[in-house]
Amino acid sequence: MKEYKNPAPTVDLIIENEKGEILLIERKNEPYGWALPGGFVDYGESLEHAAIREGKEETNLDITLISQFKSYSNPERDKRYHTITKVFVAKGKGIAQGMDDAKTAGWFSPEEIKSLSIAFDHKKIIKEYIEFKNFLKEKNLSFEDLGKFLLDG
Repeated sequence: MKEYKNPAPTVDLIIENEKGEILLIERKNEPYGWALPGGFVDYGESLEHAAIREGKEETNLDITLISQFKSYSNPERDKRYHTITKVFVAKGKGIAQGMDDAKTAGWFSPEEIKSLSIAFDHKKIIKEYIEFKNFLKEKNLSFEDLGKFLLDG
């Protein structure tokens, strides 16, 4: 029987507070550094459910998805495995704290993020998120507007 090597599906969340700060977790495991909350999709699980579950497990926040953002599939984005991630924009309710495989959690301004050691391709994801958020603002649109069309029930 032929063995197939397939990429692993993952999810990442961009959770922003009312000050425009983005929530990052500090990873307990390699690759070390700060990262967006997220993780692997379980077999039989939707991307949306995985995003809510991973967000809760790593940050202790109650997660509400606002919209899908983008997918990232560069085979080099994670040195351990070939992963494909779907990024979601979300809101979190509660007090953020690092849990599960997150050592700690913290809110950072886009300027602060530029100087942090960020794992994976998350610095690129955050940069593209901010650029797209500004584009939407120029068009008098929001991620909530997009979410009406981009979230699966």
